[in-house]
Amino acid sequence: MMDTNNMHDAIRLDVDADGLAHLSLMDKVGKNAFSRAFVETLLQRFEQLSADRRAKVCVLTGLEEVFCAGGDREVLLSLADGGIAPYDLALTRALLELPIPTVAAMAGHAVGGGLIFGLACDMVVLGSESRYGCNFMDLGFTPGMGTTRLLQIAVGEHIAAEMMYGGQYFRGKHFEGRSSINYIEPRAKVEGRAMKIARRLTDKPRFALELLKRSLGLPRRRAFEEARTMESCMHEICFAHPETKKRIRENYLSAEKSPEMARGDGHTVGSEEEGK
Repeated sequence: MMDTNNMHDAIRLDVDADGLAHLSLMDKVGKNAFSRAFVETLLQRFEQLSADRRAKVCVLTGLEEVFCAGGDREVLLSLADGGIAPYDLALTRALLELPIPTVAAMAGHAVGGGLIFGLACDMVVLGSESRYGCNFMDLGFTPGMGTTRLLQIAVGEHIAAEMMYGGQYFRGKHFEGRSSINYIEPRAKVEGRAMKIARRLTDKPRFALELLKRSLGLPRRRAFEEARTMESCMHEICFAHPETKKRIRENYLSAEKSPEMARGDGHTVGSEEEGK
């Protein structure tokens, strides 16, 4: 896994003359999983973006095949061993607190925390053929990163319940007409659609965008703060349970036997054929 210095090349931030910021997650080795180095570098990028007065809107993109693979194995095992405290809440909050609107171009698969990270953006575009799921419970612990409320806001209470309880993966097209997702496009068109959305914002005054962002984002920020209270309590119980560490190890070993499949949080993305 990359160290923090090398990770700077895998997480790039560019701002063009019109004020469109592009935050690219390109850790091919780790499939954009939330390693400690990845999260630390990403938080630094958020700080840079917040301080850059040229930026008016930000498009967040991942790899072609995988938007974000969720929790890193070393981090999850360290949590189970009690070696580190959960830090993922800071990542979701930092994204929600960005002063400008954000657009997630989630062309590739997104798993667990990687899914909710994208859904925390203000506007979202999914890939119709890609798979999206929450596999926390397969690993023996309850959802984190604000998932218990933010997923409900994005796809509705009943679909969110099915995803969180059962760990199913659904293709993007499954959410057409069933969610508040802005657009569901063929994978090759996802980034183009996200950029088109963002371009419409670049001729607006930054101060007005900031004001509207604070207003429109308030319900989700409140929902996140509500979720973190219960999620933290549940995590204390789950990560103290011996079955959690056992499940984490077993799921990663299972995934390593099928390296051809894009995966995240130790779970093979292609193992569920829900939502065809």
